[in-house]
Amino acid sequence: DGEVHINESKNGNAEMFWNPTGEVRRQRLKRHIVLFEEQTDFESERLWQHVTSAINKGDQHKATQEKFVLEEEQRNGARERRENGTEWKPLLFRHDATTNEWHYKYEDLRPWDPLNDIAQFEKNGILQTMERHLSTKMSNHKTTCLNNQITRHKRSATDCRRRKTSDQPSNHSQNTESSCSTPESVQELSDDDGKYLGFESLCAQCGKEMNHLKEIHSAVLSLQKAQQDIHR
Repeated sequence: DGEVHINESKNGNAEMFWNPTGEVRRQRLKRHIVLFEEQTDFESERLWQHVTSAINKGDQHKATQEKFVLEEEQRNGARERRENGTEWKPLLFRHDATTNEWHYKYEDLRPWDPLNDIAQFEKNGILQTMERHLSTKMSNHKTTCLNNQITRHKRSATDCRRRKTSDQPSNHSQNTESSCSTPESVQELSDDDGKYLGFESLCAQCGKEMNHLKEIHSAVLSLQKAQQDIHR
């Protein structure tokens, strides 16, 4: 939160390395923590509360004593499990025997998807991602638009057929009949029929959103490639 300097030991010169401005501080992500009253006994803030309190008071001796108490309890617990033959099963971590390393069970290493991912949060120790599911929403919206257009076209054809039935045979009615679309062709619509009727041109909102999504998707692919190059 404060200034960081690089001190050159050879000549004693000090150089400013980092000085966070007010704007930088405002852009930081808000830190969300579980209320102390709602924490379990083994969550860090509650477990280390006496050590933290001693450090804040500047009592290094008290902090060391409290730390020793916690570590001794852990050693005793491990000793009792070993004597009873009880296997310790971590809740959130797994052990890789090949590398002799511990890994978080629910780690999600996929790149962040700005089109679908909204926020990341923790629940019961498990990190989860809140997703937008834009593709599903867009698909549903396009389907609704297409169905509405088909319904309007059927209604128009039905009205036209009713006019044909009610009109008396005359030159005028014959002209009216010829100007009406044939309702029989609307009963079974194929993909080609839909294109012929202009159904492929969805509503203006769909078109704008699709173009916008294509632009964003192209930008995301470019960023992902750059991220992979940097990682490599």
